[in-house]
Amino acid sequence: MTALTTALATADWRRRVFRLYDDVRERAASASPEAAHAVWREGRDELFRTHPASALGRGARESFAGLAVAPYDPTFRFEAEVDDDGAGRAMDVATGTDGVVPFRRLGSVLLPGLGKLALWKLGSYGGGLFLPLRDGTSGRAGGAYGGGRYVLDTVKGAHLGEGRDPGRLVVDLNFAYNPSCAYDEAWACPLPGPDNRLADDVPVGELYREY
Repeated sequence: MTALTTALATADWRRRVFRLYDDVRERAASASPEAAHAVWREGRDELFRTHPASALGRGARESFAGLAVAPYDPTFRFEAEVDDDGAGRAMDVATGTDGVVPFRRLGSVLLPGLGKLALWKLGSYGGGLFLPLRDGTSGRAGGAYGGGRYVLDTVKGAHLGEGRDPGRLVVDLNFAYNPSCAYDEAWACPLPGPDNRLADDVPVGELYREY
């Protein structure tokens, strides 16, 4: 691909991801989070299988039968309170291709029974909420990607919406997904730091396998 072709493909990928999450939020509101999860899973499989900006190589796409995603478990869905724990702290993440990516902490989301995760705002152009996750299954055979996963990355469209009560966010760990660098090291992926790690297992969402 030429640089222009790659940029256009990436822009189209992001448009499709925004559209997919629009469908997810609509389905969650009109039917159920589980039905929304099925829409999300089918949409991501289609993108990975067919889109030129897929993180999978051509050979892997030809034999691709779907991402490894655990069955939906409603106990891992939260309408999470956001407190001011750590608010204002800066985090600069060095990446191999995008230089240093700046974040500023907005606070923490509270996940009853699991703990807290830092909620970040992207400090560069575009802004947006960023909620990465590393848990007890990360790096384990049959578990999550060792570097961690993303739950929310709103500058790229991954947003599940606000809760029914003001100031709360929908944090559904069934929608945790692997960053593109899990499949192709050419992609730049800020990964979870110490404040985005849970000691317990989160056995839902997208798991890791090589393709």
